Amino acid sequence: MQPRFLHYRRSGNIIVLTSLLMVAMVGMLAFAVDLGYVQVVGTELQRAADAAAIAATWELMDQNLLTNTYNPAVAEQNARNFAAEYAQRNLVGGTASNLAVEDVVIGHLMNPSNPAEAINTGYAGPSNAVQVRVRRTAAENGEIPLFFARALGVNSLPNQAAATAAFMDNFSGFKPPSNGNNLGVLPFALDQYTWNRLLQGIGTDFWTWDPVEQRVKPGPDGVLEVNLYPQDTGAPGNRGTVDIGSSNNSTADIARQILHGVSPADLARLGGELKLNEEGKLYLNGDPGISAGMKDELASIKGKPRTILIFSDVTGPGNNATYTIVQFAGIRIMEVKLTGSMSSKRVIIQPAFVEEQGGIPSDDPEKKSYFVTSPVWLVR
Repeated sequence: MQPRFLHYRRSGNIIVLTSLLMVAMVGMLAFAVDLGYVQVVGTELQRAADAAAIAATWELMDQNLLTNTYNPAVAEQNARNFAAEYAQRNLVGGTASNLAVEDVVIGHLMNPSNPAEAINTGYAGPSNAVQVRVRRTAAENGEIPLFFARALGVNSLPNQAAATAAFMDNFSGFKPPSNGNNLGVLPFALDQYTWNRLLQGIGTDFWTWDPVEQRVKPGPDGVLEVNLYPQDTGAPGNRGTVDIGSSNNSTADIARQILHGVSPADLARLGGELKLNEEGKLYLNGDPGISAGMKDELASIKGKPRTILIFSDVTGPGNNATYTIVQFAGIRIMEVKLTGSMSSKRVIIQPAFVEEQGGIPSDDPEKKSYFVTSPVWLVR
């Protein structure tokens, strides 16, 4: 009889142990389900923060900068509105997220590629960076609800995600883009005096860029214009074209760069970069100048954003001219007329935002480029 009793006791222990193991396994499974849900919500939080930061940063490329009507407070509020909109569009745990004022930080990064640089919220110029934090906490949007863990007294968990997006907006030059494309740089130079006057609000306004119809139309749009075809550059026999690459003074070379941009092979002839030196200057040889031989190429890129060079000084005549380049500027061509009398010839341009890949950031607080930016990207 004793063996049977012992066998009964042993069987009872096995049943209890099995039950405990099943409870533990169910608990572990429940924990895994809750943990998986928390991870999914974490991914959604990051996605919402990324989208909000990118959308808000694009909005900082304020078109009012082109019309001398830029208002920093308005630009910042527009960026905040876009951040809030995209945070709500990207649902987290099936619900929209609200952003508190402190969840959006807007300011400037001199070099967005530097992960250690803090956003400068007191920068005097336009902002180029937005940091967004999306929270699921007791204070904002509510904690992440749990399911099975409630049996253990844990009803919810907090979580948050942050993202910073930015674009470069002050270039000291350009190198070949990593994607292998050409640079949208025209081999044309405009004098600094004319460019500065344009920034100060001195120019004409006879043409409009219609972003909906994607074409140039007659009539004012608030963005002032100047003539890129100079009547007097200070270099007899030269009308504002420069050699970027080959110095063969070929109109065909200039026409190619008008249509297709500056190639890596062009930059290789300049040492691989088109860049201002430590003194903020770049010396380029002059070409004979803008002529009727390139009017068709210029007309074909009307309305398309391009980068031109700004010069402070030019010495020497014709092909022997040397331009001192000190800045880069984003423009679009609005009108081309290169026939008729000298005084009637013109290549009318207006400021425009130009997206360039391959830009070399400037660490000089003085502006080395205007309206030329990199694409927006997530920097951290």
